[in-house]
Amino acid sequence: MPENIKPIQKILFGSPGTGKSYQIREIARDKLGIPLDDTTHTVKTVFHPEYTYADFMGKLLPLTQGNSVIYKFYPGHFIRILGMAYQGLIDGKKDHYLLVIDELNRGNAAAIFGTVFQLLDRESDGWSSYEVDISEMELVGLLEAMDLKPIIQDGTIEIKEENTKRPCEDFCKLKKDELASENPDGSRVFSLLQQRRINIPHNLSILATINTSDESIYYLDSAFKRRWDWEYVKAPVRDTSVPEKLGDVELIINGKSQGAWSDYILGINELIKSNHQVIRRIEDKQIGWWFIKPEDNQVDLEQVKDKLMFYLWDSVFARDKRPIEEFLSESDKAVKLTAYSDFLDLMPEFMRKVGELGKK
Repeated sequence: MPENIKPIQKILFGSPGTGKSYQIREIARDKLGIPLDDTTHTVKTVFHPEYTYADFMGKLLPLTQGNSVIYKFYPGHFIRILGMAYQGLIDGKKDHYLLVIDELNRGNAAAIFGTVFQLLDRESDGWSSYEVDISEMELVGLLEAMDLKPIIQDGTIEIKEENTKRPCEDFCKLKKDELASENPDGSRVFSLLQQRRINIPHNLSILATINTSDESIYYLDSAFKRRWDWEYVKAPVRDTSVPEKLGDVELIINGKSQGAWSDYILGINELIKSNHQVIRRIEDKQIGWWFIKPEDNQVDLEQVKDKLMFYLWDSVFARDKRPIEEFLSESDKAVKLTAYSDFLDLMPEFMRKVGELGKK
């Protein structure tokens, strides 16, 4: 793992299919030294309307044992990655750790982060500017995520170490003092735990994605936004290099190749851009290279019908179908689209024109 890595706290945003998740993989690998599939250094989650603070930090859930029901605390995604990062510091490792949040704006981010929101402010050394208190159960979950062995005895959290048990506060004070001279970061972790507080350390990065075309999303307030770096992932336009993996992909209609699929992607985006007067926020409505994932180096018309055509009808041109009608009309024949089925009937002709537009 690379040493002296500056933590990254960034939101990647852009149109659907632009490769935001793939770009996170590249950042993780190239800048943090972490393969994204390495579950010992990465925790990944997806926000959605039912995702809560309890999912993020941890929650009690019933567990049946024989004829009885007990409640077990399950650490949330943030507590899990925080525990990994803390343990890395205690062990004196130079490793970096990563929390990945896909679809950040599909959940109520302010409510999900709760008091952790304060920790997003970072100092020049990479640690959070502030500390926040955590509950007793969250502390237990964090200790478990650190591979320690907490037990609750008569209302007191104890740490089991070999054949001895110590109250959590005493255990943390002992470890803090032991590491004070040789491992200041590890000592700082135990100082926080002793006070039942947390702080985001310098070896923990957070990367998130936002699909800007989603309209049924939660609002992100300016206070939340300013605590992140932002990177716009552009949609494909003319003169954009086609990704190597997409270079040989073709559109197939009725079993016959209709040319490079990349031309059709560029044509769709040109059509959207040329109608910017009637489409709100065209940057969000364009499609990326991976809006439709090819199979066996081809995209067939059925995939186009199921995903692309409905997206154009229901999202891009939802308010005004006239641009599509004008695009499909000929000098001697005007097209009128009354229902979605009318649009599907003209799908082969629409795609032919889109391909020509992309090749210009």
